[in-house]
Amino acid sequence: MEITQRALEQFVVLAEELHVGRAAERLSMTQPPLSQSLHRLERAVGVPLFERGPRGLTLTAAGRTFLNDTRQQLLLQRNAIHRARRAAGGEDGEIHLGFVGGTAYRLLPDLLRRARAVLPGLTIHLHQAPTPQLIDVVRSGVVDLALVRTPAPAPHGLELVDLPTERLAVAMGTDHPLAQRERLHLSELAEHLWVLPSVIGMGALAARAVQACHLAGFTPKDIAVADSLSGLLTHVASAGTVTLAPESVADVPPRGVIVAPLLDPDPILMLPLCAISRVERADPALERLRSLLPRA
Repeated sequence: MEITQRALEQFVVLAEELHVGRAAERLSMTQPPLSQSLHRLERAVGVPLFERGPRGLTLTAAGRTFLNDTRQQLLLQRNAIHRARRAAGGEDGEIHLGFVGGTAYRLLPDLLRRARAVLPGLTIHLHQAPTPQLIDVVRSGVVDLALVRTPAPAPHGLELVDLPTERLAVAMGTDHPLAQRERLHLSELAEHLWVLPSVIGMGALAARAVQACHLAGFTPKDIAVADSLSGLLTHVASAGTVTLAPESVADVPPRGVIVAPLLDPDPILMLPLCAISRVERADPALERLRSLLPRA
């Protein structure tokens, strides 16, 4: 015999009241149908759930166990319905968010703070990788949304949202000869040793750094290459080199690193960013997260 949700709800009320009349009143029904429902439930369970006495009802040992399990089942059911409705509205769910290292200092933390405030039920899994790799995993569906350096042209099947550009600045060790300067011209770094971004690991940043130096009238004297922003910053902190990095690194500078803004007005020092996702999207949570992105 099937046990309906209504029968379980009636049982819980009856177990709380231990009186058919009061339980029927709470359930907005008459006593005979409630008594019949209880008898059907006990037949379906196969054991008595209540003992009848002159002072009313008392739960049997089986009834107490059944009450605990029934309450949990009804709670799980209500929660499942609630989560499904939240997911349909984009308030719940899971999103896989990719990012390049340079966004981890300002853009990504700001986005996560907004998501936590507006979408507290959303679980966000983070994946760091270079832009070309992130494009591939977004296209394949492994990652839902990625914060990347602007690719050109726009990859087929992907939608781009332009994000605020970020200016490049000089990163160097706190013991570097120029570390006490509040601002610098890029040309002042012509005779200093550099660590440069890898073309493979950080293609956009590598191109911008070399072009900016050429516009300032020199070719950087590089003694090392790093394929991640953390690698660049580790090198400048320990080896007396300089590099170009997003200005947001100054928000949370690694130990031993100082970031100095550049006085050069060249547009080449501006580093474009964008968010990419598949053109065909069906996840309301992804749309809600996209709506929180800052726009250029």
